[in-house]
Formats: sequence, structure tokens, C-alpha cells
Amino acid sequence: MANEEDDPVVQEIDVYLAKSLAEKLYLFQYPVRPASMTYDDIPHLSAKIKPKQQKVELEMAIDTLNPNYCRSKGEQIALNVDGACADETSTYSSKLMDKQTFCSSQTTSNTSRYAAALYRQGELHLTPLHGILQLRPSFSYLDKADAKHREREAANEAGDSSQDEAEDDVKQITVRFSRPESEQARQRRVQSYEFLQKKHAEEPWVHLHYYGLRDSRSEHERQYLLCPGSSGVENTELVKSPSEYLMMLMPPSQEEEKDKPVAPSNVLSMAQLRTLPLADQIKILMKNVKVMPFANLMSLLGPSIDSVAVLRGIQKVAMLVQGNWVVKSDILYPKDSSSPHSGVPAEVLCRGRDFVMWKFTQSRWVVRKEVATVTKLCAEDVKDFLEHMAVVRINKGWEFILPYDGEFIKKHPDVVQRQHMLWTGIQAKLEKVYNLVKETMPKKPDAQSGPAGLVSGDQRIQVAKTKAQQNHALLERELQRRKEQLRAPAVPPGVRIKEEPVSEEGEEDEEQEAEEEEPMDTSPSGLHSKLANGLPPGRAAGTDSFNGHPPPGCASTPVARELRAFVEATFQRQFVLTLSELKRLFNLHLASLPPGHTLFSGISDRMLQDTVLAAGCKQILVPFPPQTAASPDEQKVFALWESGDMSDQHRQVLLEIFSKNYRVRRNMIQSRLTQECGEDLSKQEVDKVLKDCCVSYGGMWYLKGTVQS
Repeated sequence: MANEEDDPVVQEIDVYLAKSLAEKLYLFQYPVRPASMTYDDIPHLSAKIKPKQQKVELEMAIDTLNPNYCRSKGEQIALNVDGACADETSTYSSKLMDKQTFCSSQTTSNTSRYAAALYRQGELHLTPLHGILQLRPSFSYLDKADAKHREREAANEAGDSSQDEAEDDVKQITVRFSRPESEQARQRRVQSYEFLQKKHAEEPWVHLHYYGLRDSRSEHERQYLLCPGSSGVENTELVKSPSEYLMMLMPPSQEEEKDKPVAPSNVLSMAQLRTLPLADQIKILMKNVKVMPFANLMSLLGPSIDSVAVLRGIQKVAMLVQGNWVVKSDILYPKDSSSPHSGVPAEVLCRGRDFVMWKFTQSRWVVRKEVATVTKLCAEDVKDFLEHMAVVRINKGWEFILPYDGEFIKKHPDVVQRQHMLWTGIQAKLEKVYNLVKETMPKKPDAQSGPAGLVSGDQRIQVAKTKAQQNHALLERELQRRKEQLRAPAVPPGVRIKEEPVSEEGEEDEEQEAEEEEPMDTSPSGLHSKLANGLPPGRAAGTDSFNGHPPPGCASTPVARELRAFVEATFQRQFVLTLSELKRLFNLHLASLPPGHTLFSGISDRMLQDTVLAAGCKQILVPFPPQTAASPDEQKVFALWESGDMSDQHRQVLLEIFSKNYRVRRNMIQSRLTQECGEDLSKQEVDKVLKDCCVSYGGMWYLKGTVQS
């Protein structure tokens, strides 16, 4: 008791277990460096990995301007490795040892006792490590130097003996045939060190992209080290109820367990289900039911469960389709599985099922032949997809199995907006994979706005004409009233206004154009989207038709100011971005905002691009190759032209180079920078510009976001 009083508890810290990166997180142990230098400050030229062996190889730059660097020794090593004549295959293109390779080795095979910890806001988040790798310098360049030396000696000996080749006599050759290999001999050969080394060498390298500590992608991935919803109910990994804790302390005896009836392995009772964590309950229910309204899910989970926690959990295992939740494809088809009908891998099955789900976000009806034609899957696989979420109707096709849930759509607009952004990303991926033509895509992909009905074109035209006739007089009076309001303001003294005669025919034409521009929407609310300040579209200059917002140049609106602030902050962190990457970052920014924020009112692609140009950025017309697989948004590249630092001129020269070349070698960039800037740039300055704007892949440099691996 005395010892406890002398050592009181100062603080209690909640511990959470994060599993988002449990199978993907590795710890790299670099060689010791001075405390003033971090490895993020050293440019990583390239990185590659062999996943099966967990072997990593990093190529990092060497500071050749450091006073401790021996330049003569570096030149000698480069000469021994590459020889006097440098070409594209040379290891050191600068004729100087300016880079070093690090290879990894496993420190321990059992990493279950190790975890990465992140302390934030009084909470400790732990993520299990999948592997621990030690990076050590690789001296493979010495092997290349020895090989070059042996080749030169062999060439000299071959030259001396070439004179005696004509005098060589014909020699007898003995041919031997190997006998069949026994099973024991084959097993010994397979277990031999030489065979294992050969098998490891045959595994191909997978090239990686390195992202620095302050890169936005790194910041996004670092969020996965935090346990999602740590303050919510669903985080039950380390929090147990009194009954569960008592069950852990005093488990039931084996005799009691034997008395219980044994259920099938794929059947779980509701009593057993409610003993699991909330996230597992939702996953099991959705995996078995496939499609479910949110109200039914809440009734199955029980009245004591918080709906907010259920909403967070359901979005991890399901997608919103017509107001109902459909289980995600990767839950039904996990990694390394395949189709029982055709043997197609899980990745292809998930892609095909996502296409079916996306089609149901556009319409209540789907035709099986169309799905099979696009996805190239067998009829049995496509039928399985449709049976999960639809019922067949004779002579009509497959109809979505549940009615449209408009109540959930109205009650949770923030969830609907987030799901719409996810579907937009899935749609872009499907367009790229299946080569879907833009004209065949529906013009209004947001199917969550209301239930889809089967209405013919003639009926729509008739309804539109009826509405136009009913509201014609109202529209005419409204237009006349707005024109009188424009003439009403007082004119300052000394200013004369020149009045142009307007013919009645011109006014009639303008009214007719306003009516015929979109005959499907003639309600008074539609009038405000077609008329700006009471004028027809031809006279309304300086307005944007998207959600009635003014253009981004008008900084007086809250939407424009918020969007301008986001664009400027993003380009200050990343100097070069494609439109696709900018939209991805903007969607992540929207997901982090509270519900009801002004940016949720809707931002069009044109408004986003105009804001980027107004923020001091320029579009770089990169000449992509004709056979490129990049989408139109990935081919639109924007760069910050002036940031106010000393590297603006260097960055502008680099961007001009990439406006004429898709990929460039480093020596060309360095020579062009020296020529344009009129000074001998240091290696650190060139490395900084390249790190800001470019990525290295396969020995070539590309603008960020433009490399197609």
C-alpha cells in the first residue's frame, strides 16, 4: 500500500486496435544517419519489391557535394562499373557514383509481438506489423565491375588465340543422354539451395512509387493508423460488456458445450450473432441477405444499438443503391478466390458485379445480355450477380428486388452525398476498364434523386407541352416584371443612356428560345436556372449555370471563397496535379467536412478548373502517346506557375520541357536548366525541382500523375 501511494496513477490512456493496415504495414530499418538528416530529405530515385519474398530494393541519391564525399573515388568506381563509354545501360550516367542501392532482409519471422503505435488526442492506436525489414547497402556494382574486368581479359585472350584457330583439328564429341529422374531425386532437387535461389530470382520485381513524408497521399494513408470511430459504439475490440468479460474469465465447461445442439457451420443464431462486435454483426447479416433496407437492418440489430454507429459500419461493407444497401463485391468474393462456374479470379468477378450494381443506380431495369456483353463473363456468373439483387420479369428484364427507399434518402443527405462520390469514382474506373463510350453513359448518373419510372418519350413531350401552356402567361408576366426592374434604378446626373429599339419580333424570339431550350422543365424553379437577372441566357454574362452559383472569379460568395482556399492550399503542397487527382483530393476534403457545409451545394468540373486557373496555375499540355490508357481527366495537367520561392524559374523551365515531351531523361533536364537559367545549378536544386513536380519510373522522369505503369 505504501508503494502504491508513492507511485500514483498520473493518467489513464485508452488503447485502440486499428486493423485497416494489419496485413499491409511494414517497418523499414534504415542504416544509422546523423540526427540532423532524415531519409525523407534524401531523394528516393526508385523502389521495387518482390511481394512473395518480402524483399525490397530502394535506390537513393548520394550527396556528391558533401565535403566528406571523395570525388576521385566516386569517379573511379563509376569507371570500373560502366567503362569509359557511357550509354543508356550505364549504372552511373553522370560518370560519378551519385546513388546507392539498399536491399532488405527479414529480421524476424514472427512479427505477432510487434505493432506500430500512434498517440493522438489522449488515445493510443496500435496497428499490428506484417513484417520488419532491415535495409542494408548493396554492393552489386562491384560484381558488375568484376564482370567487366573478366570480359576484357577474355577479349584479350580471344584476340591472341584467333591466329591459331585455322590450325585446330576436328575433335570428337561425346553425347550423353540423361536418364529419367526419380521422385526422390526430384524432391532433393526441389529442396536444394540452388533451386530455391533460382526460383527466387525468377519472381519479377514490382516497381513502386515513393511518396514523401509531407505528400498528401502519405497523409491520407497515415489516417488508416487510427482506429475508425474510436469514440463510437462499434469499437468493441478492447471494450467488453460485464457479461462478456465474465464469460472470458469463466468460460463454460466442455460438458455444457457438448450438450448444446450442433448447428451447421454456415448457420448462426441471432443469440450467437449478438455476442459478436457490431461491425461483424453487420458484415454477417449483409453477406447472407445481400440487399437490405436500413430500417430492416436496425430491427435485426436491436433497439439498443446506436443508428450512427450502424451507419458508419454499413458503409464499410455495403453500397447504397436506390436507397437500399447492397453488400460490396469484395465481401462476397474475397481475394484469392475464384468463380465456381468458370474459374475466373475474384478481381474480375468484383469488377463485373460492381458494373451490375452501378447499372441499378441508373435504372430499375437491367438486361442480362448487355451485362454479359460488357463484362465478357459467362452466363452463370452474370445470373449469380443478378439473383443477388434483382428478380426476373418476363419480356422486361431484371428489376431491382426492393422498392426505392425515399425516406432514407431524405433523412440522411450527407450519407447519400458520400455514396454518390464513391459511385462517381467506380463509374470512372468502369469506363476505363470496359472502354465504355461516353455517349452511351446516362446523362444524369445520380439515381438516388428519385424512383425511376418507365415513361415513354411521347408521354414526356405531352406532359411538357401541357406544363408550358399552363405556365406561359405566368412566365411572360415574370419576364416583363424583371425587365421593368432593370430599367428602374436611378441614373446618376450627367450620364445619358442610349436606348436601342427592340422589335416585338426580337422579344418573341427570345421568349420562344427561353421556352424551347429545355421543354422538360417549365416550372417556376426552372426559370431561375435559365434566367440571370431576368434576362435570357444569351444576355446573362458572368453567371454559371451549375446550381446557380456565380463563377469562381467572383470571390464574394462563400462557395467561391471556400473552393479558392482549398485549391490554393492543395497546390502549395503539390505543385503538379491532374484533374483526376484534384477531384479525388476534393472528394476526400468533402468527406472530412461537417454536414451542411457550403461546398456540398455542388461543384462542377468547369467551376473547379476555372478556380485552378484563377489561383495562378496553368494547364500543361503534356503530349501523351497515342496508345495511352489515361482518361481525359488524367490528361488534364495543372501546375502552380508562381509560388513566390526561389525555384519558380527552374520549375517553369521544367514545365516547358514537359509541354513538349511526355518523358525525359535527367541529363536532358539538367542541361536545359543550365542553359535557360544561365548558371551551374547544384544537384540539390535540381533534385528539389524534380521532387516537387516529377516522378521517376524505369530510369525516365514523368510529370506527377502522368506515368502509365
